[in-house]
Amino acid sequence: MVKNAFISVISQEENRGSVEFQVVSFTNKIRRLTSHLEFHRKDFLSQRGLRKILGKRQRLLSYLSKKSKVRYKELISQLDIRESKPR
Repeated sequence: MVKNAFISVISQEENRGSVEFQVVSFTNKIRRLTSHLEFHRKDFLSQRGLRKILGKRQRLLSYLSKKSKVRYKELISQLDIRESKPR
C-alpha cells in the first residue's frame, strides 16, 4: 500500500463519531501534512499541528486497544500503521 494514498476504507454511512472513523480521518490528515512537510521543511506551525494530531490519534488507538483488541488489530492492519508501544 502506498504511504501517500489517502484511505477511504470506511463507507459514507459509517458513524462519524466512531473511533475507527476518527482514526482514519486523523491518518488522512497525518499523511497529507507529512507530504506537505517534505516540501516545506521550515513550516513549524504545520509541524506543531502534525504532532497534535499524532497525539490525538495515539490516545484514540490506546482507548480502542483497551476496549476491543480485535477491532484495534483490524484497524491498524487496514491503515498500515505500527502498533503502539505499551506504557
